[in-house]
Amino acid sequence: MALLGAPACKSTPPEPAPEAPVAAETVLTGSTLIAEVSPADLAGRVQGVPLAGSLVRYPIKAYRLTYRTRTPEGTETTASGAVLVPVATAPLPVLSYQHGTLEPRSETQAPSYYAPGSDVWSVVSVLASTGYVVSAPDYLGYGASKALPHPYEHAASLASASADMLRATREFCEREKIAVNQKNFLLGYSEGGYATMALHKLLEEKYATALPVTASAPGAGAYHKSAFARYILSATQPLSFLSSYVWVLRTYDRIYALNRPFAFYYQEPYATQLQADPFGPVPSQQAQLFAPAFRNAVLNNSDAPLAAALADNDIHDWKPRAPLALFHGTADDYVPFFNSQDAYDAMQKRGATQVQLRPIQGGNHFTSATTYTLGAYAFISQY
Repeated sequence: MALLGAPACKSTPPEPAPEAPVAAETVLTGSTLIAEVSPADLAGRVQGVPLAGSLVRYPIKAYRLTYRTRTPEGTETTASGAVLVPVATAPLPVLSYQHGTLEPRSETQAPSYYAPGSDVWSVVSVLASTGYVVSAPDYLGYGASKALPHPYEHAASLASASADMLRATREFCEREKIAVNQKNFLLGYSEGGYATMALHKLLEEKYATALPVTASAPGAGAYHKSAFARYILSATQPLSFLSSYVWVLRTYDRIYALNRPFAFYYQEPYATQLQADPFGPVPSQQAQLFAPAFRNAVLNNSDAPLAAALADNDIHDWKPRAPLALFHGTADDYVPFFNSQDAYDAMQKRGATQVQLRPIQGGNHFTSATTYTLGAYAFISQY
């Protein structure tokens, strides 16, 4: 089983390109020990995941960190996240784990709560126990920043909140004399896959020396937002995720100051209903939900501010230098597979030599999650 095998030899990484200087100010503002977990307890948390329990190696300690970051508007704020620390003596790599979609009603599932049943409490804690210090940002809108709206699927602020959490984690390790090496791995699925891709891009652009990416494995992210919008608004089949897409549109409308009324995006009665409850039920047929003028604006690319907002969140077309594996279920009808295919094709065209496409044959958005987790772990274990 590859998961349990010895890591492969590491190739020499390419020389990083010049980067803009990054201010050396600290971002960590506080830390609290929230749990200490034995290997036996960790194994018991993942009984439903094949082989996962056998990977447990070290006991772990879980901490809640608070740190400084910025909102999409540029205002400094306090955010939070969880750090999972294996009880080990050798210097360990750091793994940044970006969580998937959490509606506001599920806010207490964010990493820093370390809630029983959450992914950070279960599978991600097992990953930590194999020998990674895990940095798990809550993102803006959860934990210490829950008074703010979560900038759902907004690339820049997902990346910056995750990068600042990674900085805070390394500051915490230095302060607490926790031995870490220079390796940084990035994992995440769904919104977390999108955040992982955005984080990888930001780190290579801005933190290539301070926080070099060793390898990343984003899963099932909506990386090609412009194409995804066209896919949705031309769909004739039922779509199960339209309530999530309402959230994306509301986020972009606010952050990019489009300031369109609900009736610009939606037909009645949904325009009125969604204004009262943005997470209320919506039909599965896009033609029943979206206003014809909005649909035409997207499909004809005739609304420049709207098109610019979507394009600003396209993160499929760039050239990563560190190894990157794109995992995605081929039958994903929530975040369609073309998002990863488009990213792979665009990166190949730009000359990226360490990008892999890892299709999960026949997997949908939910059945692919376990295969993703085990495959992503095997991938980063090579480095």
